[in-house]
Amino acid sequence: MWVAERLGVRLEGEGLRELLGLALRRNPKRAHLLVSTVLGKHVPQRPSAVLGAGSRLGERVRELLGAQEAASCVVLGFAETATGLGLTVAHSMGSRMSALHSTRRRVPGVQQYGGFEEEHSHATSHLLLPENPRLLRTDGPLVLVDDELSTGRTVRNTIAALHAVHPRDRYVVATLVDTRGERDMAQLEKFAAELGARVDVVSLAAGRVVLPEDVLERGRELVEQHGGGTTGARAGTARGNVRRVDLGWPQGLPDGGRHGFGPREQIRLQAALPDMAERILSALEQAGRAGRADGEPLRVLVLGNEELMYTPLLLAFEMEKRTNGRAEIRFSTTTRSPVLPVDDPGYAIRTALSFPAHDTAHQDRAAERYAYNIAGQGFDAVVAVVDSEGDTPALHAPGGLLDQLAGCAPRVLLSVVPAHVPDQDRPTPPAPLHGPAFSSYTADDVAWLLRDLSDVALEAPTEEREEAIQAGGAHYAESLPVEYQPSAEYQQLFHDALEAAAERLARAVGTVTETVLGERGPRPVLVSLARAGTPVGVLMRRWARYAHGLDLPHYAVSIVRGRGIDTNALAYLAAHHDPADVVFIDGWTGKGAITRELAQALAAHPGFDPELAVLADPGSCVRTYGTREDFLIPSACLNSTVSGLISRTVLRADLVGPHDFHGAKFYRELADSDLSQHFVDTVAARFPAVREGAAQDATALAGADRTPTWAGWRAVEDISEAYGIGDVNLIKPGVGETTRVLLRRVPWRILARRGAGADLDHVRLLAAQRGVPVEETDNLPYSCVGIVHPRYTRGATGADGKAAR
Repeated sequence: MWVAERLGVRLEGEGLRELLGLALRRNPKRAHLLVSTVLGKHVPQRPSAVLGAGSRLGERVRELLGAQEAASCVVLGFAETATGLGLTVAHSMGSRMSALHSTRRRVPGVQQYGGFEEEHSHATSHLLLPENPRLLRTDGPLVLVDDELSTGRTVRNTIAALHAVHPRDRYVVATLVDTRGERDMAQLEKFAAELGARVDVVSLAAGRVVLPEDVLERGRELVEQHGGGTTGARAGTARGNVRRVDLGWPQGLPDGGRHGFGPREQIRLQAALPDMAERILSALEQAGRAGRADGEPLRVLVLGNEELMYTPLLLAFEMEKRTNGRAEIRFSTTTRSPVLPVDDPGYAIRTALSFPAHDTAHQDRAAERYAYNIAGQGFDAVVAVVDSEGDTPALHAPGGLLDQLAGCAPRVLLSVVPAHVPDQDRPTPPAPLHGPAFSSYTADDVAWLLRDLSDVALEAPTEEREEAIQAGGAHYAESLPVEYQPSAEYQQLFHDALEAAAERLARAVGTVTETVLGERGPRPVLVSLARAGTPVGVLMRRWARYAHGLDLPHYAVSIVRGRGIDTNALAYLAAHHDPADVVFIDGWTGKGAITRELAQALAAHPGFDPELAVLADPGSCVRTYGTREDFLIPSACLNSTVSGLISRTVLRADLVGPHDFHGAKFYRELADSDLSQHFVDTVAARFPAVREGAAQDATALAGADRTPTWAGWRAVEDISEAYGIGDVNLIKPGVGETTRVLLRRVPWRILARRGAGADLDHVRLLAAQRGVPVEETDNLPYSCVGIVHPRYTRGATGADGKAAR
């Protein structure tokens, strides 16, 4: 290695060479620089590799602390190098983690919690500016994250400063590499003993940096010999070659951890990333391939800006996933660190760009900033991501960062993230709704993560809604059907069906609850998909209390086909519970559309388990169920009057803001017809009679192969082909979904399995009332299937081959 040969510096220790390179600092306090190859600061790296290293470090911290203690800690990253690393470590430790990073930017109006010094650095002062000071006043461990631990002086300074404000029993130092000598280790142990606290160190690799005694003098001589360096950039080329790309940044979302970053912020950022990445990729596509041959991947660098590391890193990772090898995505950031560039294969910093500081907090024209290993690296495009405080004339001026980048790549994109200012653009988080103010369920039964739209006129005639939905002009979640008020004859059918099926339902409730407790226990958080899942969630909570004395949390959230799950609701759950404990609940599966929607929606939120628990799974779409029989679940017979008087959920931009939960209405005026409590009370009354049988069923399921076969989905595709239905969303399989077609949609026909019997009495009654034919058929995996009238679907044909009208 170049530095080792000329400076006499050696790296000793397993794993160090895989994570580090060496360079020379332009710093009289320290001659050498350990250059991380996985930090994403000085060396452009695959974003997946950067996140992978941070995640492994977080996992080691979690293993050290144990799950319970890890859940109570807070993470502090060091500016500027470990701002992204700190948030990555926090998120990998668990989705409930909150993190903060120190900063060198003073923010007017924000009270300073504390500060400390980094003695060997070129910029020594660190500030702590939490929006909520309570973030650093918890009783759990404090995890301090840095990219390297060389002497431990900065760690000791930090712990001493924080301990003086709020003492705690335990600290953990998490670092990519630990290169302390024995003397440094002894000093940290002595410091901890004097403090009366435990201080642990966790790293991905450990070893020693062996330095000659005259290392500072020899380093200065080498810097003088090679001080010219190389930039490889052409000045004055930026104009016309830089394009702005609006990321569509969510209002009020912090740009990083300068003032704190918790589970709510993580959820919102992850939900926004796919759209932001698509905007960047679309702009790159429009810019052309810049001379690349067909089939040759574009080389794209996403460049963060000093402390702004985490957001650009996740954006780069999302781009990396979406290009799937069609582009080589790399990530790095600009820096304050002055490093000597030497264009040699054995040297870590091959090229350097230097440019005036462009952050509004630094008006000193003499202040320089740097970006390394960009010039001459063959990038086809650079995506510069800065915050609004850095989007100044200096950024765009000749010789500025953008001008320098334009000399390194044919295309330069600029995306600006609004700099978060505490208390000015941060909305008040929404709170759950409870009965009796919202819903006829008790406050103990369920907490609704919904927005109350009871005073908004949302209902439209069924035929009008159907036409708008099928014509593509409206989404089903933008309006509500008029609440169907059943006849006396139909209501009697509900009561008869409930009396006949109550014990069967109770056993299915017990089976699915015991399965959840056995596989996701001991204290799962029940989260029903509103609204069909809510009565089931209420019953599962009652079973857990009856059979095990457990008072499980139970929430209801909205999920909308084609729009995904309510990410603000996920953020609330992540802020109050461990996402790993969350169990999503629905009433039944049809063809599995919501099962797929849930899995897709949660792909960006890996802390949550996408496995859905249902009362009945006739379509064989899930692993966790009470039964796979397709029989009448009486709650499917009615609408709001069996679901706490709550409407189905609404998602419309003019009613639901970016910080709101999805909406719903509470039909207080239907209180005289409400059967919600009657339904759950009737089923719960049968719990003693089925307790033993449900336990036996759950034991049998635990040892059975419950792999979904998706037989129901295949049956739907066969029906779609046989009847010429171009849209499988118009085919609603199972007793529950067929009932809903007859109550809410414009039904075309009903397919009934021959010999289905009394389970379909209510379906036949509703079909007769609406003049809908019922066809008996064989080889149907469901008891029945409802088909929405395809009259508005272009090109749809009926069974006779004629266009459906």
